[in-house]
Amino acid sequence: MAADSTPTPDAAPVRARAAVLLRRPKLWLVPTVLSGLLALLLSLLYMGGIVNPNGALHDLPVGIVNGDQGKPLTGQTANLGTQITRSITSGTSDKPDWERLTRAQVQDELASGKIFGALVIPADFTPSVAALTTANATTRPTLTVLTNPGMGSLGSSLASRITTAAAQQASTTIGKQLSASPATAQADATTRLLLADPVAVATQVGHPIGDHSGLGLSAFYYTLLLVLVGFLGANVISNGVDTALGYADNEIGPWHTRRPTVPISRTQTLLLKMGMTAGLTVLTTTLVMVATIGILGMDASHLPLLWVYSYCASLAVGLGVQAINAAFGGIGQLVSMFVFIVLGLPSSGSTVPLQAVPGFYRFLSVFEPMRQLGGGVRAILYFDARADAGLARAWLMIAIGAALALLFGFAMTRYYDRKGLHRLTPQPVPEPACRTPHRRCGPNRPGR
Repeated sequence: MAADSTPTPDAAPVRARAAVLLRRPKLWLVPTVLSGLLALLLSLLYMGGIVNPNGALHDLPVGIVNGDQGKPLTGQTANLGTQITRSITSGTSDKPDWERLTRAQVQDELASGKIFGALVIPADFTPSVAALTTANATTRPTLTVLTNPGMGSLGSSLASRITTAAAQQASTTIGKQLSASPATAQADATTRLLLADPVAVATQVGHPIGDHSGLGLSAFYYTLLLVLVGFLGANVISNGVDTALGYADNEIGPWHTRRPTVPISRTQTLLLKMGMTAGLTVLTTTLVMVATIGILGMDASHLPLLWVYSYCASLAVGLGVQAINAAFGGIGQLVSMFVFIVLGLPSSGSTVPLQAVPGFYRFLSVFEPMRQLGGGVRAILYFDARADAGLARAWLMIAIGAALALLFGFAMTRYYDRKGLHRLTPQPVPEPACRTPHRRCGPNRPGR
């Protein structure tokens, strides 16, 4: 009896089931450890920088102007303005860092973002206070608090609160002196009430910014955009190049493709990615400015300078991401996320002043990219692009950052290439598809 010559079809491959795989401890190990560390570190880093700004406040630069030109009151050796200035600047608190300045110096410091606010004592302060004890009193003496919204809403608010408290304390001290004076012994109850708190406190904007500046936060969010565009763009380029060169699979929904592997060294691959980053950053930077300024109407001046700065800043981030990805491989995106975003946000000094965060964040701010880039953006948007407002430092740090990215990236790839650690992985040539029903195709096809 002849045997059946019709070949049997291949047995269907056994497919894994999720319920079975979920019971494998090794499958859980790496995701569990990494997810837990990320949650813990993100919570500590982000909340640690903002949870207690008052407790961490240290050396917040605030100006004081003693413009009082009046003669000292009877029995005193200095006028009231001098007394107030001495009392405030000789205090033991290390929270504010009081700087004695002239009115012109205060305006310059406010306009360059070097101080967060100021307290101004007017020229006629002592005569105005003395007049309260006589029938010649016409106006209540006033101390002026100047704010600097360009330093951020929280920083300006902290300075305003400090200067207002100092002014109110000065009013209380002066009130005790006036109440103890023999000249007020016969004063009526209304006058005594006035003399107990004789000084008014007025708040003014020392260096105004535009209405479309997010209350001083537009510089921070614009900087964040530049960092995110550089970070995400570099990763998109890196993944796209790896896919096009056959070093990564391309999977979109249910469709999966794998291109033939192109022989190329790690150094040449990095050069390709960095070149594409430099080119595409022109587009992304332009679109950021079109969206934020052209469509949303964000207040901005020095537009050509802002574009050049934005391009260089975003490019420096992109080059850094490409260098880190080339050096660390698969975990490069995670490493670059920590370098540019996770550690950068709480140490940027844009939402919470660096003088109001713990020392660890002040240490990070020395080299973290977002802090350096944010200073330049703030100088351009709020402080007339002054070099001493942070723009000069920002340009310097952009140059250093880009140079370090190039040096680190190419040093690592050349090292890998010299060691023979190539990315090239030969791919098997797929067998042609079988067009005959119930037959196996290819070199291992059984005979009849």
